[in-house]
Amino acid sequence: MKKRFILKDEKKNPQRLLDSIVNEIRKYIKREKRKPLPEGYDFWKLDCKFAQNEEEPKEIRFEDVINTIHIASKENCESFYIELIAHKAKKKPKVVEENLEEDIVNITEEFTDELDTH
Repeated sequence: MKKRFILKDEKKNPQRLLDSIVNEIRKYIKREKRKPLPEGYDFWKLDCKFAQNEEEPKEIRFEDVINTIHIASKENCESFYIELIAHKAKKKPKVVEENLEEDIVNITEEFTDELDTH
């Protein structure tokens, strides 16, 4: 989604207009996350950019999208641009606890061997 939203319209209530914009963005996010993933990937990651009025878009965290829109509304911006691009991603591999336990046992054995020799 690459779209410019108008926050000021003489014919519409500003709060209702803001609510409809936020609702449209949330529906888009849900739709993107429902898409089937290719094999070997775990989730859809959203890259986000935001700009108030005619500024250059800047990257923002996905978690801050809705808050940033509300801030723009409170600052009386006339419009804002939002860019949400979904791409497939993999989760970072977790460290296997079994390997950690083996490493701890090996280190403990080495340490006790050193203590026995002294």
